Amino acid sequence: MEFSHRPVLLRETIESLGIRPEGRYIDGTAGGGGHSQAIAERLTTGRLLAIDQDPDAVRAASGRLKPFPCATVRRGNFADLAAAAEEFGMIPADGVLFDLGVSSYQFDNPARGFSYRADAPLDMRMSREGVSARDVVNTFSERELADILFRYGEEKHARAIARGIVRARERAPVETTLQLAEIVKDSVPAAARRGPGHPARRTFQALRIQVNGELDRLSQGLDAAFSVLRPGGRLAVITFQSLEDRIVKRRMAEWSSGLIPTPQDPRRAFRREPKAKLLSKRGVAPTGDEIRDNPRCRSSRLRVCIKL
Repeated sequence: MEFSHRPVLLRETIESLGIRPEGRYIDGTAGGGGHSQAIAERLTTGRLLAIDQDPDAVRAASGRLKPFPCATVRRGNFADLAAAAEEFGMIPADGVLFDLGVSSYQFDNPARGFSYRADAPLDMRMSREGVSARDVVNTFSERELADILFRYGEEKHARAIARGIVRARERAPVETTLQLAEIVKDSVPAAARRGPGHPARRTFQALRIQVNGELDRLSQGLDAAFSVLRPGGRLAVITFQSLEDRIVKRRMAEWSSGLIPTPQDPRRAFRREPKAKLLSKRGVAPTGDEIRDNPRCRSSRLRVCIKL
């Protein structure tokens, strides 16, 4: 299956980065290379570093960016962006981009195990390395599973689903996506099964976040990206769900307000000189036309800050 990922908020993202033809830019989540190509097309003497942890994405982006001598593609996680930027001489950078959405390829390719709509091995590893969703589902305790589903999926039936998973695996290991989807469906109340969307949607989201360490790595990646920017450089982040958007919004608010929560009591904060300026306080949402063309972008939001 060919790697494909339609770049979301493409025009708005490129405009917000304010591409300088001679500048240095880092795409920390290259995917199929859609945003990266749009950046590369605007560079003359500038340079682009495109990073992705998915080996399939690296192959796709390498092919797409081959006509652009200014572009370098590297496999890695954006949490390690500062080291990659130093390695390739990209410090200070004029702009950094994170597109946090799971690609259409990853969702639609059954072999990757991200979707509850097709039967496949229960995997969900973006890097194709390390602990898989199958490992989590079959080895974590009921309490640990419930905590993951509640924290990362905001699933109000987390305990019932975790109980259902443990009971099912006592009979036989949970091996596939459809097995898990059926367990979730059987574990939630009838009203939840009749509601909008698939009842397993939040469970799959939570497991994907756990398997890939997405929220911890996002926090590390944001700090790394901001650290490599030059004064006047811009950080653009596209989010797709409330948990990651909350992290991005809060971090950018801390940089722009100068208010830093105290470790002892997060409700209290001390003030210092602001480090950044927000380009838009509420962020940018896709237009109605883009949502009609690509319904998966409905929940996306672009947030941008400029380093002072």
